[in-house]
Amino acid sequence: MYKQAMIETHQRIKPFIHNTPILTSTLLNEILGANLFFKCENFQKMGAFKMRGATNAIIQLTDEQKQKGVVTHSSGNFAQALALAAKSLEIEAFIVMPTTAPQVKKDAVKGYNGQIIECDPTLEAREKAAKQIEIQKSATFIHPSNDFNVILGQGTAAKELLEIHPDLNYIFTPVGGGGLIAGTTIAAENFGINCKVIGGEPFEADDAYRSLESGKIESNTTTNTIADGLKTELGDINFPIIQKGVEKIIRVTEEEIIAAMKLIWERLKIVCEPSSAVALAALIKEKENYQNTNIGIIISGGNVNLETLPFSK
Repeated sequence: MYKQAMIETHQRIKPFIHNTPILTSTLLNEILGANLFFKCENFQKMGAFKMRGATNAIIQLTDEQKQKGVVTHSSGNFAQALALAAKSLEIEAFIVMPTTAPQVKKDAVKGYNGQIIECDPTLEAREKAAKQIEIQKSATFIHPSNDFNVILGQGTAAKELLEIHPDLNYIFTPVGGGGLIAGTTIAAENFGINCKVIGGEPFEADDAYRSLESGKIESNTTTNTIADGLKTELGDINFPIIQKGVEKIIRVTEEEIIAAMKLIWERLKIVCEPSSAVALAALIKEKENYQNTNIGIIISGGNVNLETLPFSK
């Protein structure tokens, strides 16, 4: 059932997204003792994989829903994705963003004609503000990660990767709200051959790791991480998919994230944001467990504030 749904999703969104490049590095292969294939969603429209899920969710709204617009809450990348997807389909988009969201991401949302509503940097404040817009404007709420249409869209990145490299043993992704890793597990199960999915997560926002340990959705009390895109929590739609399909989640320190980010910039010659580097950081941390294997790594996005690069001091 999921396989056909993802095939249909991919066909539906193809006119609106890029089939992003897959990069390799001989040096990184030597450092890690494995064959690495980087799926570069930093080259996606609006700079991140989230364009896929946002587009799939919006396309499937009714005409009446489209007329009344959409609303979401996001620290940045899904905000941009929904704003751009809505603009492409001539739909109004209301975007709730925390005051702490990077200015570069706020500017991008405005550039895509998204209407920004700022709120305090807590999940409770984000949800409350989005609910108010939903009521006032009769807009349809689209969750950044806990929405099945969004999850299927996000999984098409791994589907494209597996279509070129069907022999991958593992795919590593970062874990934030859970949409990408849930979609990736669906893709791995249906388009791979015994392909396992591994998550990378900051110690400073390790709710997904703890959720798999406890068997129920856990929360973060603090989210003091440079990986600003990974501060959100799992939801009741994506968590069961993650529970069933994810092999393990590896936690990494802030120093390990920065080191992996620097490696990507230096060796792949591409711009990636800190959240994206978490997947590579996780592999580096436990590289001895993955020797002589074929590994896909989702570079989830490249929306960085160049004024605050962690290794530019």
